[in-house]
Amino acid sequence: MAEALFYHLTESTLEEALPALLEKSLERGWRAVVQVGGQERRDALDQHLWTYRDDSFLAHGTEHDPHPGRQPVLLTCGEANPNGARIRFLVDGAAPPDLSSYERVVFLFDGHDEAQLEQARGHWKAVKAAGHGATYWQQTPERRWERKA
Repeated sequence: MAEALFYHLTESTLEEALPALLEKSLERGWRAVVQVGGQERRDALDQHLWTYRDDSFLAHGTEHDPHPGRQPVLLTCGEANPNGARIRFLVDGAAPPDLSSYERVVFLFDGHDEAQLEQARGHWKAVKAAGHGATYWQQTPERRWERKA
């Protein structure tokens, strides 16, 4: 069973929060797949991960790049896991695939977007009903993560 973490963004944007979470995953030796809600978002995140910091970048690719299986971080609009990721990030309300092959699944959702809040609530119920462990994390005003449930 996968461990599901729900990250409620209240103080920062996805573009601000996602790179740090991906870096922590890579530090653990995990490959990651990031499933987005659409091609425009995938392409924007693709560009962002190369330039989000002046002194660093996150090596990654998309499902359309050559050799997606070699990518430490893969951005996708689909449900496949071509890089053998152990952790899956779901953003923009992306519908999760079967989660049983992952160690961890991270749902990131914008607390200022009512549609994303509703989708997160639905995903929470589905994850719990499927027997996966789930925790809920919300940002503090200092942009730290605080476990709420």
